[in-house]
Amino acid sequence: MFGRLGAPEIILILVVIVLLFGAKKLPDMARSLGKSARILKSEAKAMKEEGNSTPAPAGPPATDEPVQRTIQAAPGDVTSSRPVTEPSDTTKR
Repeated sequence: MFGRLGAPEIILILVVIVLLFGAKKLPDMARSLGKSARILKSEAKAMKEEGNSTPAPAGPPATDEPVQRTIQAAPGDVTSSRPVTEPSDTTKR
């Protein structure tokens, strides 16, 4: 079905996309798609590293204060990073 797409068909599809979304919105859409792909890639990498790490000892933490860490959406993207406070393991939810 899709094996016979030639140059005229691809050009027609691109023209329809430009007419539907407008030439001004296409760069913004491509930029946001790239940013989403970077976020997905960094989260997948973080999950893989978290799964490969050795588990922490079961002992109580050194302090009773919550642990604060920063989640960063994409490497180098400081505008979307935010501090996150996690409760320590000894507190009940």
